[in-house]
Amino acid sequence: MPNMDPKKHVMPTQAPEVRAHNFMEVALGYEESVAVEEANRCLNCKTMPCVTGCPVNIHIPEFIAKIRELDFEGAYQIITKTSSLPAVCGRVCPQETQCESKCVRGIKGESVGIGRLERFVADYHNAHAAAAPQAPASNGHRVAVIGSGPSGLTCAGDLAKKGYKVTVFEALHLAGGVLVYGIPEFRLPKSIVQKEVDTLKSLGVDVETNVVIGKTLTVDELFEMGYEAVFIGSGAGLPNFMNIPGEALKGVYSANEFLTRSNLMKAYKDEPDTPIMKGGKVAVVGGGNVAMDAARTALRLGAEKVYIVYRRSMEELPARKEEVEHAEEEGIEFRLLNNPVEILGYKNPDDPRDPKNGSVIGMKCIKMELGEPDQKGRRRPVPIPDSEFTLDVDVVIMAIGTSPNPLIKNTTQGLEVNSRGGIIVNEDGLTSRVSVYAGGDAVTGAATVISAMGAGKLAAKSIDEYLSKK
Repeated sequence: MPNMDPKKHVMPTQAPEVRAHNFMEVALGYEESVAVEEANRCLNCKTMPCVTGCPVNIHIPEFIAKIRELDFEGAYQIITKTSSLPAVCGRVCPQETQCESKCVRGIKGESVGIGRLERFVADYHNAHAAAAPQAPASNGHRVAVIGSGPSGLTCAGDLAKKGYKVTVFEALHLAGGVLVYGIPEFRLPKSIVQKEVDTLKSLGVDVETNVVIGKTLTVDELFEMGYEAVFIGSGAGLPNFMNIPGEALKGVYSANEFLTRSNLMKAYKDEPDTPIMKGGKVAVVGGGNVAMDAARTALRLGAEKVYIVYRRSMEELPARKEEVEHAEEEGIEFRLLNNPVEILGYKNPDDPRDPKNGSVIGMKCIKMELGEPDQKGRRRPVPIPDSEFTLDVDVVIMAIGTSPNPLIKNTTQGLEVNSRGGIIVNEDGLTSRVSVYAGGDAVTGAATVISAMGAGKLAAKSIDEYLSKK
């Protein structure tokens, strides 16, 4: 008989007053007994509506059924038929708006904790797997993948399983893309990402780091080297700014820079190789998951006060509910319906050598109210006249989105992009260049990990269909 408890089992976490001062993972994961109890909440619906909400079409009822049977490895094998990164997705995928939003149990209660069960299964496998998977026999075709983020790794993994010789080219010194430079350790331990990368390497995928496509090599040169198809999964690493006065002051970061320095360059260590401003009062501008990551990172780096400054209300906040709740529990203050208009800087006219010259001393904001809905259906924020005030801060982090870097576009003849810099693709992931495919944030702009994975999976399928005919 199924477990008809209307609520999913709570995910155990570190206490807020403890985790706010360390970079260890916040969520601790289900124990075996809890995972089995949660799996028993699944009704094993014949129509499987949850699968329709998953961008990579994981066979959700099937893997949950294996958990009920205590066959945790069997559950992992079902997940990996369609997903190359289960331990990652179980942690950072917004299941509440995707698979879990379709769960029948959510009609009269809470949905089954699908993401939490996926994480449990992946962690069990990683802890108990005796051997790495074996590379399949080569089919003689070579494919180049640009970028080792979720779309690139997914595309590489799917092709490698079919016998393609895949090389992933990564611009930074460590594979993982946004999974290693963007998402903090306390949400996604880097050892988890490395484990997923190692699994792909065991399937025969080669990873070349410190290779900037468009500088070190061009797309055309990849074809000259013998690659028969190219997948561009280079992400959206170009930060957006508000273009307000003071954004060039010392102490103003893009969230990309701030998180990369902390996550990838380990700036939180006592003697880091890369500097970062620690302590003081910090304002993070934006309301998405990246803003939550930046704010919670700043807190762990020793900030005495951290603000989230967002121009809409809590109802419009785009970040995951869980991340917002964690931020609030940790003491981060939400300054909603506020919008920056100027960043104020320190000046000492009597001493131009003063090291504080040009540093942030505050941020001028204006209060907002919500007007008519915009094109996306969200009520448009409107400034309230004569409502300006100054927020006392030492650091400002801009987390208002990113755009695709134009480097590949500018060095690849005939590659069409849209007005936002995203690469234009057809329904198969094919660009305007023959044999060149693209997906993930390089196409859509900043989006979710799982949507990028879905694009990588689609491109792998299209590349296989194309090259298998040659």
